[in-house]
Parts: sequence; structure tokens; C-alpha cells
Amino acid sequence: MTNDLSGPAGEGPAQAPGTAVSIVLVHGAFVDGSGWRAVYDILTARGHEVLVVQNPTITLEGDVAATERVIAMARYPVVLVGHSYGGAVVTAAGDDARVRAVAYIAGFAPDVGESVAALNEQPAEPEEAKAPLLPPQDGFLIVDPEKFPEAFASDVDTVTTRFMAAAQVPWGLEAVTAQATRVAWKTKPTHYLLATGDLMIPPSAQRRMAERMAARLVEIDSSHAVMLAHPEKVAAFIEDAVGSA
Repeated sequence: MTNDLSGPAGEGPAQAPGTAVSIVLVHGAFVDGSGWRAVYDILTARGHEVLVVQNPTITLEGDVAATERVIAMARYPVVLVGHSYGGAVVTAAGDDARVRAVAYIAGFAPDVGESVAALNEQPAEPEEAKAPLLPPQDGFLIVDPEKFPEAFASDVDTVTTRFMAAAQVPWGLEAVTAQATRVAWKTKPTHYLLATGDLMIPPSAQRRMAERMAARLVEIDSSHAVMLAHPEKVAAFIEDAVGSA
């Protein structure tokens, strides 16, 4: 079933006693956990425990380990949320017994034996675009800084996106090419927020992944940086995932 978040986001109730769930937020490539700040503020104000992972984005194995350490710190069962490449991370880390549900925000969702690189090789529709990456340097990728603001976050102010372009965290090729060995979406309730204006991961690819997972699919008119452009709606989407946990 496909829903949308085109209308105003609801306030969302705080968690009832005895039903508490911790929310763990996992960022993607080229950025760090600070991109979750607005979503974090909204969810914590509503009474949720929210933890934020800082991934090195050097190897997938290392990022999964970093996420599992944060899961272990949570006070309650976990709803695990991954943006972009963070989707590949939560696909594996979501196999943790403490994780009750997994949510993807415009994220990659590999199956066993698939890598992000393999998923990204699939063709886009004619009107779509993929991340404007520069050639690898010393085993790492970055987005062309001149094209970053439009490609990553066209609906976020350019003061912010120009800084993000200059402050990119290089993405290790070992993370890009690593094949998934654990796939949480086969056993956990799964949710997918599809960004229809995404110029980094084609919306058609997002739809294929969400449908393959039989995820609860929600669409939003947004760039790739959904959590920056629409934090209230992202928070509402996450709270719906919490309700399934």
C-alpha cells in the first residue's frame, strides 16, 4: 500500500508507558549524523529516546559494527532508520534481536549477495538522475562539489548545501562494493519513504526495492535530503514505524 506525506504532519503522541521504543538513526554517504538534528529534536520533544550513529563510511562491516554498538546502548527495543547508503547498513544491522522494525529514507535495500554498487548499476528512467560522482581517488568517492547542492538537496537552502558540499565525508569503495550477508527486511516489519524528486537514487529504483521488500511504502515530494527538507514529515513517518514495532 502506498501513502503520501503531502499534507501537514501530525503532532504525534508520546509513547505510552510499557510500549517504549528507542529510535536509532543511521546516516548515509558523504554526510554525518548531524543531518538528523531537526528530526532528532522533533522526536525527542515527543518523548522518544533517539540515538544517532556516526558511521565512518569506510567499510560496510565497520558501519554495521558502529550501528550495532548504538543499538546495544538503547534502553528499549529499537526501530532502526537508515537514509541513503544507511539503508544498506540497517539492512544488516537490523538483524539484531533488539531491532523490532526497519525504516528506509530514500535508502538502498540490498538482498543477500547484492552491493550498493550493484543496485546503483541498474538503469534509471529517462527523466531520472543518479549521483554525480567524481572518479575514485585513493579508494574513496565524493560527489562533484559543484553539483552537490542541486543533486543532494535542491529544496534545502544553498548556504547549507554549499557547506555540505565542501564538508563531504569520502565514501570508501569497500563500503560501496561489499555484498550483503544479513537481510533484516525479510524478517522484520519494514517501511520505506520514497523521495519522488530524488536526483541521487532514482525514484524508480527506490520503488523497486520497496516493492521487493513488501514494505509499507510512503511517497514524499522531496529531494534526496528528506530529513533536512521535511523533518516534520520524516518524524511522522518514523513514528508510524514505531507504531508497528
